[in-house]
Amino acid sequence: MKVLVIQQRYGVGDMVIFIPYFQALSEKIGCPLTVLAKKSSRATDIFKDDKHVDSIINLDKSIDGLRGFFKLSSELKKWKFDKVFIFNGSLRYYLLAKLSGIREIYQYPLFTSKDVIFQTAKVFTEGYLNKVISTQPKIILNQDKVENTFKNLNFNNEYKHIVLGISASGPTKRWGINNFLKLAKKISSEVKCKFYVAGGQQDEILINKFLSSEIKNDCISLSNLSIEKILPIIKNCNFYIGNDTGFLHLSSGLGLKCIGLFFDSPAFSYSAYSDNIKVIVPEGETLLSTSHNTLGKDRISFEKVLAEAKKILN
Repeated sequence: MKVLVIQQRYGVGDMVIFIPYFQALSEKIGCPLTVLAKKSSRATDIFKDDKHVDSIINLDKSIDGLRGFFKLSSELKKWKFDKVFIFNGSLRYYLLAKLSGIREIYQYPLFTSKDVIFQTAKVFTEGYLNKVISTQPKIILNQDKVENTFKNLNFNNEYKHIVLGISASGPTKRWGINNFLKLAKKISSEVKCKFYVAGGQQDEILINKFLSSEIKNDCISLSNLSIEKILPIIKNCNFYIGNDTGFLHLSSGLGLKCIGLFFDSPAFSYSAYSDNIKVIVPEGETLLSTSHNTLGKDRISFEKVLAEAKKILN
């Protein structure tokens, strides 16, 4: 049996949210899945040690969009898939599956567009499996990698190891870097801490503020590491504080308690799927009202974030 799942969203967080549904399908059908996904979702790294998935087809520019339609169809024909589960309502992907010769096609209702990402996926998967599925993702890692990382990076249990998610997909989704630095200094004045500053290479100017600060000896940058290398580091940490970014969802999927700061993205859609995420939204907003164009990065108080951090520390 060869089974394809299609999840075309761009983000790392998006891919994490779909993990429980992919795992449940694999267990029911009795074989690992092939995942068609955009490279930006980092599916290759996320499923590296997960036996529910054995192959990733990267949906790059050459096989994406209208120009790549027939090229992608030809590629999928070679795999000879028996079933496909399409986690979107796109007519394009339905036609792609048909043209690729896949006999059994399961898909969201056609033209589904605006949805609560984890709820739609849950209803779709439960409809096929006829059983209730938890929305809580679990990223599976090789335990030897986790233990070796603990030893090689000298994780000291006398410290609290905290992931700081300073990155985000745009400026309106970022808490100011000075807020993060102030928070780290305040926390470390009360509890011995190590801070793992999570961001990409485009965030190095911001990360350097930590690496040149008075707490620089307790700060480690993750900017030059792949997601595959970062995952066991996060797994060894105690909790996450940061923006709504891929690192928030990776941390949640690895079992960390997380404080997620939502200023300008759908807070309910990207947090309510996980019991691990404590959400802080702008003053005057709610979990449901905080979404795109909320523009609330200046309406989350430092004191509120500090208070929530102390609750986890204690």
